Amino acid sequence: MGQSSMSSEPLIEGVTLTVLRQIGDRRGAVLHMLRSDAPEFIGFGECYFSEVVPGSVKAWKRHRVQTQTLAVPVGRVRVVIYDDREKTPTSGQLQILELGRPDAYLRLRIPPGLWYGFECLGNAPALLANCADTPHDPNECEKCPEDDPGIPYRWGTR
Repeated sequence: MGQSSMSSEPLIEGVTLTVLRQIGDRRGAVLHMLRSDAPEFIGFGECYFSEVVPGSVKAWKRHRVQTQTLAVPVGRVRVVIYDDREKTPTSGQLQILELGRPDAYLRLRIPPGLWYGFECLGNAPALLANCADTPHDPNECEKCPEDDPGIPYRWGTR
C-alpha cells in the first residue's frame, strides 16, 4: 500500500492517498478501509456514511481539529480540496480526485484546515465512508456555499 495520486500533480501538503485492498470472489468483495496499525491512523472518533445522489454536491466544509479519512466503496465521487492556509507550500492550490471502485478504491486523509467538498459522478447514488479521528462537533467546523467566490472551483464544470 503506497501513495497514489491518480495524476502527475503532487498532493496538497498534509493530504495522503493510499491504495486500499479489495478481496473479491464470485460472492462479492471485502473492502478494507482503515486499520489501527495504518500509518495514517490518528485515532477513532466516529465512523459514518454519506450518501450522495447523482447531480448533488456537498461543499464546502473545513474542520479546525478533526481529520477526515474517506473512502468510496459504492459509486464514484469527485473530491475537491482547497488549501487556503497561509504558511504552506501548497497555499492557493486545488486538488481534484476521483474516488470509487473498481479502479480508484483509495483512502483519502484530509487534515484540519483544508476546505473540501464532493459530488456524485454517474447515474447511481454513491456512498462515501468517513472514519474521523474525533466525534463530530458542529462548533469546530466551518461551512460555506458550493459557489463561494473565495474558493477557485466551480462544480459541474469538469
